Order: sequence, then structure tokens, then C-alpha cells
Amino acid sequence: MYHTSRHPLTDATPIDRLLDRLLSDSGQSGLLGPLGAHRMGHGDDDHEHAGDAEADILAQFAEQADDLHERVVHDHGIFVAEFLGATGSGKTRLIERLIERAPDDEEIGVIVGDVAGEDDATRFRELGVSVANVNTGKECHLDPSLVEGALEDLDLDALDTLYIENVGNMVCPADFPLGAQARVLVVSATEGDDVVRKHPLLFQACDGAVINKVDIAEAVNADLDLMESDVSEIAPEMPTFRTSAEHGDGLDDLVDFLDERGHVHASDHEAYVAGTGHTHAHEHTHADGQTHEHDHSHEDGHDHAHTHD
Repeated sequence: MYHTSRHPLTDATPIDRLLDRLLSDSGQSGLLGPLGAHRMGHGDDDHEHAGDAEADILAQFAEQADDLHERVVHDHGIFVAEFLGATGSGKTRLIERLIERAPDDEEIGVIVGDVAGEDDATRFRELGVSVANVNTGKECHLDPSLVEGALEDLDLDALDTLYIENVGNMVCPADFPLGAQARVLVVSATEGDDVVRKHPLLFQACDGAVINKVDIAEAVNADLDLMESDVSEIAPEMPTFRTSAEHGDGLDDLVDFLDERGHVHASDHEAYVAGTGHTHAHEHTHADGQTHEHDHSHEDGHDHAHTHD
């Protein structure tokens, strides 16, 4: 187990970085073709071409996310969960609680996205997990290329679980999936009980929602039932969990949800690793008596065994 940090990769925005790459490659691949020629134009079709270019760029990010998923989840058998939400929603504390509940032999890594600083990364290091800190500078979210760079600081052959804490933002991350098996959006009672309906797109881009800091909802006059009802209206199939991460309350259902996201994917994973010569062994025994077992061993002799309390 080791500790690492990562500093700003670039001042360019992800859109500009990808555009530069695509434009530089367009002569060979023809990926952008005429779109590149119209990027700086002033013709009547500028808006149409700009929309097409944006769609192409977002499609490229989606492909990058798929590649990340294949590499981390399938090639290395790591369960990946991304946590999104505004600054102060409690993402860091929630991940800390999940780490504290994990068995001692579970190898956990965390990619921490922050505009600046090492504060959250330091908190995770103090829990003894592997950390890659990504300071995004002018960027308001992580993107697959930033995550790809952060992975260079982690030993993927050793990890069982990877948590990604995205930059505190409730808008931009919606269009930038990171290849995780579970995207969990964290909001808190202190953000106001209208926070859900003000950010519908991000809720629709995630798999689960956490309403955190429920212990102080009454003090800040937040209607938790209204918040949960708004989630159901915006994303009808999305499970919602009420937690007080500070006090460690309400985490059991969230943990079960994360296990289910991994276990659902595990069937495809087993088929994939069987074809590549890799097999994996995980054993999960929960306090409620529910037990999950998966064979999990690598050709390099790396084995895993987990017991979840």
C-alpha cells in the first residue's frame, strides 16, 4: 500500500485538449473532417457545425470512458464507484465511512478530484489507502483522460476497489462519464430542499442518489420527503439513500447498492476474464448473513479474498 499525489496536468480545458488532439489527428484519421475547418469560421452554418463538433467531442469522451471501464473493471477486476456532488455535500466523509467499513485485506484506491489543494487527499491517506490527487485548476470536473493519468499513480494489479471523488460541481460532470460501475450523486440537506429539481440532468446521468446530512435537516428547514420525491420524479428508477455520513448513519443500504452494482457486473466480468486467462476470487460475507463468493486469481498469482462486515 502506498500513497501518491498528482498535481495539475494542464491549464487547458478538456474540450480544448480533446479538440487539439482530434484536430492534430484529423489529417490522418479524418475524424473531424470538415468540422475542424469550421471550428473558427464565421459562416451561417457555424452554430450547426459547433453543435456537431460538441457531439463528436462528447462521443469521444464516452469512448474514452468505455476504454477506462474495459481496462480497470475487466482487465484488472476492480470495482469502481464515482461520487459526485457539490462542494460541502459530504462526498469525502461518505467515502471515508465506506473505507472504514471495508475489511483490512481489501485494497482500496481513491482518485480525488479538486480544483486545488491536497486537503481531501490527505484525509484519505490518513486512512491508509492509495491516493491519486488530481488538481484540475480551471476545470470544474474530472474527465476520462485525467482519470487515465491518475491511474499511473496506482497499482491496478493490487487494488480491489477504486473510489473516484469528482470535483464539486452539479452541472458539468453530467456529460463526462468516467467508466465507473456506479455513479452516486450526493446532495445534502444544507443545500436546500430545492437542490434536486435545480439539477435534473446530473441526477439523470447517475445510478444512485444520496441525501446526506439528514441529521440536521430540521435545523436548516429542509423537507427530506420533498427532496426524495423530486429524485423519483426526475429519475424514477434511481434508488435514494438518506445518510448522515458524519455519524455513520444510513450507510447499510448504500453499501448493499454498491455491492449489487458490482455483483451484477461480475457475471460479465467472469465471462471476460475466463476468455483472457484471468480468474478472480472474491468472498463477501455481510453482517446480515448474505454471502457472495467469486473465484478471483490472476496469472501473476495475485489473489483476493474479502469479508464485508
